[in-house]
Amino acid sequence: MLDTPDDIHPLFAGAPSTTEFKKLRKRIVRQTREAIDHYGMIERGARWLVCLSGGKDSYTLLAALHELQWRGLLPVEILACNLDQGQPGFPATVLPEFLDRMKVPHRIEYQDTYSVVVDKVPQGRTYCALCSRLRRGNLYRIAREEGCSAVVLGHHRDDILETFFMNLFHGGRLATMPPKLVNEEGDLFVYRPLAFVAEADCEKFARAMDYPVIPCDLCGSQDGLQRQQVKQILDGWERNSPGRRQVMFRSLMNARPSHLLDPKLFDFVGLSRDLSSQSGEETENPGEIPRLR
Repeated sequence: MLDTPDDIHPLFAGAPSTTEFKKLRKRIVRQTREAIDHYGMIERGARWLVCLSGGKDSYTLLAALHELQWRGLLPVEILACNLDQGQPGFPATVLPEFLDRMKVPHRIEYQDTYSVVVDKVPQGRTYCALCSRLRRGNLYRIAREEGCSAVVLGHHRDDILETFFMNLFHGGRLATMPPKLVNEEGDLFVYRPLAFVAEADCEKFARAMDYPVIPCDLCGSQDGLQRQQVKQILDGWERNSPGRRQVMFRSLMNARPSHLLDPKLFDFVGLSRDLSSQSGEETENPGEIPRLR
């Protein structure tokens, strides 16, 4: 793929011609397609609202989806959307100019949620939860206005894994961000097609393509975020045992309710023995607790 100058989507214009980059691009596109197929995200003829924050992850998402669409592997209409939340210093012209240049259909929406977050969140607390909730509500509204059936987000494998450990460490539950869900109102899907893609690959890809990445200074400027703490723990595990992240991620796809402790997921009370399989022989020491074999 990408062997000739004409065999390319505009989002890949100027892509490095190195073998390393071609392998990276193919891996990202392949993993994106695998997640879409694995979780049944495609409704033929649907319209997707692809959320673009200006970060490395959302640029990677946009490029991978357009590559799949351009090659006839994603039969949906894509509308890119950026929600300008009124953050001081946000470069409001960067994304519109980029999307125009890339010939990507898009909608830019301005909603000053920044002022709401700063006003409502007590000093010293993180903004992320309220900021995310306000952003999501606006995106749902825009999706309905644009006739979209799905809101598509750029969360990758590491986001999903970090959320799992945040819930484990701080929320007291086994849960994470699923690749596919229905919103509370029941009228929109929420998709995460980068569920199988590593954050490091998103970073390498966006940097190699020289996309105009916009940092989130609202949340990133706060020290001591729980997510950053979890990320540091996972980074340490990965350094000590390369590949650990992928092993842990696979475990999220291999849940065994009967080997956990939630009676809502498995009927422990109704679990019974098969007495017909017993031989009737007594143990040598009836008073001892049998050893687990």
